[in-house]
Amino acid sequence: MLSINSQNPQMRLILKAVEVLREGGVIIYPTDTVYGLGCSLSNKRGIERIYEIKKRNKKRPLSFVCSDLKHISQYAMVSDYAYKTMKRFLPGPYTFILEASRLVPKIIMPKRPTTGIRVPDNQICLDLIRELGQPIISTSVQTQDGEDLGNPSLIDEYFGRIVDLVIDGGTIVPEPSSVISLVDDTIELLRIGKGDVSAFQ
Repeated sequence: MLSINSQNPQMRLILKAVEVLREGGVIIYPTDTVYGLGCSLSNKRGIERIYEIKKRNKKRPLSFVCSDLKHISQYAMVSDYAYKTMKRFLPGPYTFILEASRLVPKIIMPKRPTTGIRVPDNQICLDLIRELGQPIISTSVQTQDGEDLGNPSLIDEYFGRIVDLVIDGGTIVPEPSSVISLVDDTIELLRIGKGDVSAFQ
């Protein structure tokens, strides 16, 4: 377990975590909504491991986190309308569904060519993505009963032996992100979670 300061992340520890990701590792890291289970977007084996760890049906897509809007535009079709909408809310506790570009691996979008992308308001998370140079898969860390975990010590107890690294970025009160589809420039609120969604209703 690596303890990293959430306000002012120590770069040498960020680089240590990025090394694990580069070597194909699966890590647990903090976001602004929940602790995320992830690996680098290009790591097919890591993605398969995440499906196994979560006992998640492979037909269910996985979303990923980017560092900013410019980064998102490499992995999704971002219209002017989508750009303006996301600019108002990111970084923040929202997952936006967009049409995926060819850079998104098929394995994480089994049914249709759309993908869920986030830019979390969490410094550790953003530093990891910037240093890695590519997005990180993001799915919430849960117990077998489907309960989201926000306490790093508990997370380490449950998952420490299964993943390659747990980042302790402090305790968070886990609450899922709000999910908004912007496909075809049509706003559709798919899940109400953390964050104000009045603009989407």
